[in-house]
Amino acid sequence: MRAARLIRMVLLLQARREMTATELAAELEVSERTVSRDVLALSEAGVPVYADRGRAGGYRLVGGYRTRLTGMGRSEAEALFLSGVPSALRDLGLADAASAARLKVSAALDPALGDVHDSAAQRFHLDAPGWWQVPETPALLPALADAVWSDRRILVRYRRGNASGDREVERELEPHGLVLKAGRWYLAARVPADAGRADRSPWRVYRVGRFTEVAVYDTHFDRDGGFDLAGFWTEHAAAFAQSLLRSAVTLRLTGPGARRLRYVTDRVAADEALAGGAVDGRGRTTVVLRVESEEVGFEQLLMLGPECEVLEPPSLRQRFADAARRTAALYRENADEAVPGDAGPPPEPERGAGPEADLAAGPATGAAAGPAAGGEPEADAQR
Repeated sequence: MRAARLIRMVLLLQARREMTATELAAELEVSERTVSRDVLALSEAGVPVYADRGRAGGYRLVGGYRTRLTGMGRSEAEALFLSGVPSALRDLGLADAASAARLKVSAALDPALGDVHDSAAQRFHLDAPGWWQVPETPALLPALADAVWSDRRILVRYRRGNASGDREVERELEPHGLVLKAGRWYLAARVPADAGRADRSPWRVYRVGRFTEVAVYDTHFDRDGGFDLAGFWTEHAAAFAQSLLRSAVTLRLTGPGARRLRYVTDRVAADEALAGGAVDGRGRTTVVLRVESEEVGFEQLLMLGPECEVLEPPSLRQRFADAARRTAALYRENADEAVPGDAGPPPEPERGAGPEADLAAGPATGAAAGPAAGGEPEADAQR
């Protein structure tokens, strides 16, 4: 473990020329005291690591020293071959380049490791799209990818959805990154300062499938060196999902209803509701649940059937009462057609009860798999 960390430290200093103890500690996920001990160990082993003292000091390799400890082990090579998503590379127009890179890496490996590509591919596979979704391959994606790689401004036209339908909007953007989420591509971009409003963040997220035109300028923009695509996306996606939950409903759940709640609605909202719930003497839990709208709440909670009673708001409670009456009337009208001795379908297996139950039940749908009713993280045009 320590030997691998020492090699990483040398390679980091070789690549970045000079790093502070704080930077090394963050990269290696150790304390600054451990960094000091490791530097001493490298010096004793003959690696010329020099320490610049003072507030602006750091560590560097002396005299252009370069290590030859760059050979890949089996686990490193397997991880490298797993790092690309074939479908994403194909969509970006990089399939040929990725294939060439894999061949070059394979040729450079120790002959004993020649099977790692096939070994990794036969053991792990990423299927990015969600269940019951056709993967989206936008025709304009390669042009956007080229602009992202080269830090060039773009002029786009996209369909912006609202209550009255879609309308096309034109924007000038500085594209910083592309994200593949559940089979759909999104662009993280910055609106130039002269085009953005002073009262809101210049950062936007757009669904690439809504772009109708993309013009790539010859001019380059100054990329934000502090932009962290993964961190930005995580924060944006979480904020967007929570922003959809604009309404609240009060429910009384049976034990089975409480267990199944997180599988029919937003899981974070369900967990929050259950954590603050009150249990009565009959084992029923009263909770306040955040939902996207009354319409969406009705569609989601209807799946719980008699395991859920809506208490508030009155309009939603009335909708459930009407639905219950219509359902009861339907079964009374068709009672003559019932099969004698038919006890009804078996109870639905609990999700997560085991592999067989998961396979029988299939993947979670609706809000359990993402924002309800087709909500998309599109900050400039939420729908």
